Amino acid sequence: MSEPRSLVHELNDLHASYVAAVNEAVADDDLARADRLAAEYDAEAIALIAEREGKTHLLPIRRPAEPDTPLRRLVRRLSAGRAA
Repeated sequence: MSEPRSLVHELNDLHASYVAAVNEAVADDDLARADRLAAEYDAEAIALIAEREGKTHLLPIRRPAEPDTPLRRLVRRLSAGRAA
């Protein structure tokens, strides 16, 4: 029987999968999809943490309309570079 995966490992895997998807969207010149994926990652990561920590009663977590996350900063930088 295998050991359960740690939350950190699950979050790392989730992040890696979204980074790959965002990179693919950028390669396809679909920055709207890249931005949507970055937002989906935020929501999925928060849900995963809440589930694993037994805090789902706190969901949905109220976040700023435009949260500043690493994936969203990447998409903004790429968008600005493409617009120039």
